[in-house]
Amino acid sequence: MKAYVFPGQGAQFAGMGKTLYEQNPLAREFFERANDILKFRITDVMFAGSDEDLKRTKVTQPAVFLHSVILANTQGGDFAPDMVAGHSLGEFSALVVAKALSFEEGLILVSKRANAMQKACEITPSTMAAVLSLPDETVERICAEMTDDIVVCANYNCPGQVVISGTETGVARACEQLLAAGAKRTIKLNVGGAFHSPLMEPARVELEETIRSAVFDEPVCPVYQNVNAQAETKPEAIRNNLIAQLTSPVRWTQSVRNMIADGATHFVESGPGNVLQGLVKKIDPNVSAESFQ
Repeated sequence: MKAYVFPGQGAQFAGMGKTLYEQNPLAREFFERANDILKFRITDVMFAGSDEDLKRTKVTQPAVFLHSVILANTQGGDFAPDMVAGHSLGEFSALVVAKALSFEEGLILVSKRANAMQKACEITPSTMAAVLSLPDETVERICAEMTDDIVVCANYNCPGQVVISGTETGVARACEQLLAAGAKRTIKLNVGGAFHSPLMEPARVELEETIRSAVFDEPVCPVYQNVNAQAETKPEAIRNNLIAQLTSPVRWTQSVRNMIADGATHFVESGPGNVLQGLVKKIDPNVSAESFQ
């Protein structure tokens, strides 16, 4: 069985989508629809902007979403998912290609999500850090012990790689303790704030109304959502999980394991970069993983 997976923020690169736009009429149509929906030419930034231009909040998340969704939608008969999942932002891409959300509705939600997250980041100085080569339980315990600060596990990426999220002081102190507990390295991430933590509550509240008013349909295949790593097909459950996603951890390790348990033997990454392929292989080296070319 084939599982299609979709990357999140950080996968973007200068020039992303340009060849797709130039060589595929259907892709060009999607990109131009996106320009109209967003009311600015995001294609100009994606195709000709610098890495710094692509890091702007209103550009980054829609750009990754567009590249992922359009790439999948231009595969023709080659695109036939048995199940889908997306990492953080990538969950919106997964929902659109599984036809739980329309392209327009998905893009509007992603754009509003990006702006809501940026505003939340500006309230409290916050950050994230990757922790390498420690058991998940050790990272969870040390974060839980930081009772005078906010630090939580934000991304369970693969065995031995957990991302923590919280206030700048809390993450710095947690990193010291994690290194003392045996972590091989801790790497502060170049992000604007504490994604998938309680500090995103203002963004969750702001986005909830928009998600509640969006039209969700039953997907054509199960969607394994970040919040619970379970296969979902019921629109109301999908909606509720999407609302909870901003303040909950991305359970990617658990999602991939559950997809494999449910029959996935071949993973295909749709979108910029190849990070998810690497994570899938680290989670289970016995499955195959590739990306659309």
